[in-house]
Amino acid sequence: MSDPLTEVVRLLQPRAAFANLISGKGNWAVRYAQYGRPSFCIVLEGGALLAVDGHAPISIRAGDFVLLPTTPGFTMSSFVPAPPVFIDPELVPGGQGELRHGDQDGPPDMRSLGGAFLFDGADSGLLVSLLPAVVHVQGSQRLVQLVQMVGEEYEDRKPGSEFMLSRLVEMLLVEALRSGTAVTAPPGLLRGLGDERLAIALTRMHAHIDRSWTVAQLAKEAALSRSAFFDRFTRAVGVAPMEYLLAWRMEIAKDLLRRDELSVADIAERVGYGSASAFSIAFSRQVGRSPSRYARVEPETTGDG
Repeated sequence: MSDPLTEVVRLLQPRAAFANLISGKGNWAVRYAQYGRPSFCIVLEGGALLAVDGHAPISIRAGDFVLLPTTPGFTMSSFVPAPPVFIDPELVPGGQGELRHGDQDGPPDMRSLGGAFLFDGADSGLLVSLLPAVVHVQGSQRLVQLVQMVGEEYEDRKPGSEFMLSRLVEMLLVEALRSGTAVTAPPGLLRGLGDERLAIALTRMHAHIDRSWTVAQLAKEAALSRSAFFDRFTRAVGVAPMEYLLAWRMEIAKDLLRRDELSVADIAERVGYGSASAFSIAFSRQVGRSPSRYARVEPETTGDG
């Protein structure tokens, strides 16, 4: 696959951890402890105030989508808050019906769907590097539809539910990545893709990872001088072009090693190395252990990323 965002989501292998309908009525507030993994919320009706630690409070209303790539502690409340109820996100069950805050009777003032997801593949740091700490998307009907479908799958648990959930969460992530802007994104792939010149070079790099790229060749793809390309790429992506290429090659190699379908020599060729020994040296230096040792250990240690 040549599309960088598609490749990132494929490597992450996201799956929904839980999803719950959450509602509030009257004056209410809930305080969630730090979770450390990606979570999302979409407001279905009404509105609320969201205060994420380290960030200014934001008003979220029907149709708004929020993604927290690392989910620090946060408070969600009515616009006239009450003393908060403290919640440990590790203990919140998924798919257990609606969680009501504040007044328990009558129709709610706010309804939302909130949840989290885990990664079966690459480290979640890959996602964090692409996005700002708080992603707030307003008025995206596509995100509304996707998250509603996630909630429906969790509630109904029909045959094929696990497959549906994995695909829905993949689409949810891609849509959130698309919605991130080059201005607000931290240095990383997302900001690089927001630059039309760098996007060409990044796409070529991902499409032909086995090619012996040089900075001059990539600069030519981007229609920039070598020095201008190097500086622009390093500022936007956060690392120099060859450093980014090396890191991405190693991510691909780790994925292939986890699959245990190819020899080290075949993987070396797949990611652009002329020999297994050259690849092994580069892999060991980057990852901290040899390809063969990584292949033996990694299947036992991967889990939530």
